[in-house]
Amino acid sequence: MNAMRTFSLGISPCPNDTFIFEALANGRIPLPCGFEMFMADVEVLNGRAREGSLDVTKLSIAAMAHAAGRYRLLRAGGALGRGCGPLLVARPGLSVEDLTHADVAIPGAMTTANLLLGLHGGFRGDRVEMVFDEVMPAVAAGEVPCGVVIHEGRFTYPAFGLDLVLDLGRWWEGATGMPLPLGAIAIRRDIDDATALAVEDAIRRSLAHARSHPADGRPYIKAHAQELADEVIDSHIRTFVNDFSMDLGPEGQSAVSALVAKAAEVAGVTLPDAPLFLEG
Repeated sequence: MNAMRTFSLGISPCPNDTFIFEALANGRIPLPCGFEMFMADVEVLNGRAREGSLDVTKLSIAAMAHAAGRYRLLRAGGALGRGCGPLLVARPGLSVEDLTHADVAIPGAMTTANLLLGLHGGFRGDRVEMVFDEVMPAVAAGEVPCGVVIHEGRFTYPAFGLDLVLDLGRWWEGATGMPLPLGAIAIRRDIDDATALAVEDAIRRSLAHARSHPADGRPYIKAHAQELADEVIDSHIRTFVNDFSMDLGPEGQSAVSALVAKAAEVAGVTLPDAPLFLEG
């Protein structure tokens, strides 16, 4: 392992990512190498993963169908759990049946949110892509009949006068019995095992530091959050950061593998004959 190498590391500005990675980004823990941080909306990260232009990156599980040839997944740093799924919201008075053929605002074609919407099968209207924080204002203004919200939107959609139509995470859990994998951390396959394992360990230590010293990362989290209210940030972190973020474990890996396989089937792509996860 070359300790002097610097890796590009992509994360989103959402509180779960900034909470997990703050100690790593700001040098609060010993690191096996240097990291050049690249922060962007998750759909931008999905596109970068598809290109293979980042060494290590957060990506949507759905996007892994197109990135698996270049990347394998780490078992730390991701977002997976129960009660954390994307929500389909609309102005009051509309049901799933009312929206069967309606246009739907989505936070990106490669997001897990869009994949789940397609797997549900009840929404056959056109997809209107926009940045995640534009979805709720667009629905509230009547620009689109409904939209799928992620991240902080899970906690703030009522402030836009919107109602919950369908919890896609709850639907997935009921249909499969598995927790919902939303996003994971991927590392390029051409990075050797020892280095990849050291990066995975650094992410775990960064999360452990965040849990032990939550005040350290607060300025960093708030500097990048879309919603600055402390209660929203805290709810976001509690919802999307859990024991699966420290280690997916067998249950988490099974859930991720199942959803990646679904994504590949929907996309019509063949996954490589290589391990999906970093082993060791």
